[in-house]
Amino acid sequence: MLLSLIAIAAGFALLIWGADRFVDGAAALARNLGVPPLVIGLTIVGMGTSAPELLVSGLAAAQGNPGLGIGNAIGSNITNIGLVLGVTALIAPLSVHSRLLQRELPLLLIAMLFGYLLLADGQLQRLEGVALLSGLFLVLTWMVYSAHRAGRSEAITDEIELPRTMSTARAVLMFLLGLAVLLAGSKALVWGAVDIAEQLGVSDLVIGLTIVAIGTSLPELAASIISARRGEPDIALGNVIGSNLFNVLGVLGLPGLLAPGPVPSEVLTRDYPVMLALTVLLFAFAFSLRNGERHINRLEGGLLLAAFIGYEIWIYLSP
Repeated sequence: MLLSLIAIAAGFALLIWGADRFVDGAAALARNLGVPPLVIGLTIVGMGTSAPELLVSGLAAAQGNPGLGIGNAIGSNITNIGLVLGVTALIAPLSVHSRLLQRELPLLLIAMLFGYLLLADGQLQRLEGVALLSGLFLVLTWMVYSAHRAGRSEAITDEIELPRTMSTARAVLMFLLGLAVLLAGSKALVWGAVDIAEQLGVSDLVIGLTIVAIGTSLPELAASIISARRGEPDIALGNVIGSNLFNVLGVLGLPGLLAPGPVPSEVLTRDYPVMLALTVLLFAFAFSLRNGERHINRLEGGLLLAAFIGYEIWIYLSP
């Protein structure tokens, strides 16, 4: 088991490092090819925090462990809301901007309900995987179109820090290096996680919901804590909503595309409902008006964190 734990730790480290290089190279290459900064910010950079989940989910499904990919997608969303936003709100209250209320949060809730409807029959087939991935493409297209139509190109560029400019040759090298490291990290993480699941006698779904989900959410947690300590905690809310959208449509769609089959029953009776409940709770907190402002305070952050801890205990006590 020690070797498996080392593989998991090395996998997480490689995923974090590789994702940064991958995004830097892809964004610089796109900019050199004339892609507008708005598109780069909303797609390549926005996808950066979900790149580890995408690679892990895809590789796990391709190797015959779709439960790990499904657990990673749902568990990462639960971790993002309960742990990441909970801890960040405890450090500094999160202000909620009108754009999040009018567009991103309702869109996230709709995407989650759409995913649940597709899984409700207990199957995640290839057609349903295609539907989820198509939904991700449509969401990204709509977000780019809406931002451009509203004249928010400069605002998006300011909100999302684009990687530095580099030559095309260096950008290609950085892109390929990042992709190779991401693949190596995913391979090590999936091998270690599956091996531990077999040794402990638990399903790969449970490992995906816990160890893998928390590990792949560590970059969001670190970035959110740093933002909160710098006096910019609001960045965390937008990052989590964007990451959860990618997870529920992209990361959850890959297992259906690569390894269609049945969905574990506990996903429908325990895990997905918890993810939906936390999203609705976040929605309610974000819409509550206090002193003329909308924000998620420390008490609400504590409730989100307590819900996350309670969920982890529930999994631990489950047969």
